[in-house]
Amino acid sequence: MPLPPGTILQLMYLKRRLERLTPGRFMEIGPGSGDITELLLRLGWTGTSLDLEPSTVEHLNSRFPNDISAGALAVRCTNFIEEEASNSVDLVISCMVMEHLDDQDQSLFWERSADCLREGGLMICLVPASRAHWGIEDEIAGHFRRYDRSQIHDLAAINSYTVSHEACLTYPLSNFLLPLSNFLVRRSEFKKLKLTMDERTRLSGIREVKMKTRFPNIFGIILNRVTLYPFYVLQTLHLRNDKALVLYFEARPTKTSKSMV
Repeated sequence: MPLPPGTILQLMYLKRRLERLTPGRFMEIGPGSGDITELLLRLGWTGTSLDLEPSTVEHLNSRFPNDISAGALAVRCTNFIEEEASNSVDLVISCMVMEHLDDQDQSLFWERSADCLREGGLMICLVPASRAHWGIEDEIAGHFRRYDRSQIHDLAAINSYTVSHEACLTYPLSNFLLPLSNFLVRRSEFKKLKLTMDERTRLSGIREVKMKTRFPNIFGIILNRVTLYPFYVLQTLHLRNDKALVLYFEARPTKTSKSMV
């Protein structure tokens, strides 16, 4: 099934960054439908994906049966910030997760990530960016905040990390599509505003919004890496544009901080 254009652009950038790393063990927090999971596995990584929502875990189990049976992937339904972890992985990765955490849990997220990482390990996160673009989707998805680059550097410093790389992603395509996106989300998911923040978070991993997160297969003709490559080039020209709607960053615990080659 075709992916949303913004997701494709994010995956293209992430692939480029991951290809600079030697594959090892990963811990993925909030895998959603498993697109980043698949990218990691195909690049030779092995590891574990954690999610709060049982239906998300069930989906991943059905999507990756061969990788699971081969021992390359484990999927667990659990809360990452309540996990006891000790220096077991080379990479902690999350996409659209940290914004769902209140301030206390956000600090615990950074702390648990450091606990998980081996010496020299890396944390990679993608988060919603540009606080000026707070809107209906943030409310429905159960977000506490959007981020900017200075805020991420401040959070890293407070939590004893060093940001080694950052990039603003999906500009200008996602910005152009934002009014349509907000319309589709409001029409399809407005009733979710009656749910608790925790319930909205649990349902945000795999969303069914026609023409935003789910597209007819025929749309694969236009929603693919080849046809979106011009927008990928535009994205690379705007990696420091604070109007972008997605912020990508890599960080390492200070005691083992090391720049990526």
